[in-house]
Amino acid sequence: MLESWKRPAIESSLNRALAATVKTPEISQGIRLILPQPRAQTLWQADSLHQERMNWSNRSDIWAHESLLGNTRHGFVLSALMLCALLLLPVQPAYSSSSYTVTETVEIFEYDLFEPETRATPASATYGQYGPFRVIAPDTVEMTGTVDSYTPALFRQMLSQHPGIRRIEMLDCDGSVDEEANLRLARMIRRAGISTNVPAHGSVRSGAVELFLAGITRTADPAAEFIVHSWMDEDGRQAGDYPASDPVHAEYLDYYAEMGVPLPTAKAFYALTNSVPFSEQLRLSRGDMARFQLLH
Repeated sequence: MLESWKRPAIESSLNRALAATVKTPEISQGIRLILPQPRAQTLWQADSLHQERMNWSNRSDIWAHESLLGNTRHGFVLSALMLCALLLLPVQPAYSSSSYTVTETVEIFEYDLFEPETRATPASATYGQYGPFRVIAPDTVEMTGTVDSYTPALFRQMLSQHPGIRRIEMLDCDGSVDEEANLRLARMIRRAGISTNVPAHGSVRSGAVELFLAGITRTADPAAEFIVHSWMDEDGRQAGDYPASDPVHAEYLDYYAEMGVPLPTAKAFYALTNSVPFSEQLRLSRGDMARFQLLH
């Protein structure tokens, strides 16, 4: 057994060596090499070692507690930062698997706007249009087109609104589709005391020739033309299909006489027009019309 006076020195040397071997200070402080000693001293040292172990245990608990508190503080800070990020960052819309993108193509067209040139308005446009008649002056109308069943009523309306009309310029008149309306219109022209004229390059054809004869005076330019042919009724029958004694012929001969054409002249002119089938044409000049005494 070691003498009691040598024991403390030996233990101190051994413990220093042991502490140098164990690098962790906390562990090295809790380790003590205890040599055998008398019972009384051993009990005292065992109690001291127990106290030190308790201190070590308490110290470990404190570290664990502090670590837990640290982790809790760090966790709280992290949670706060994540909450701020969620509040501050813009919310992204949720897209389902069936979402799609719509692309719209917009075409832009550029236009250059130009102010239209101011055109002189024809004088005739200020007077009005009535079927084939266009009023070009307070006393003059131009006639272009075809006479139908509505033309007599339009002519009557024109005269009521322009009572000063005294002259019809026949520019391009191709006849009628209603012979009864055509003869009725012709008699209205004569009663109104209106003159008829065919200007240069004017054309009067078929039933329009009867309208020309309605003028209180009848004139024509040397370059004017007149085209005649046989008439044809709604059944497709022409003048030559009726006997000479048929009353249908008297209707035209009476009209010529009413317009001041002598009967022999009227019969000769009527026979000339009917000598040409409806599907053909006979062109007459101003001189031809003069020979039949149809100009004055």
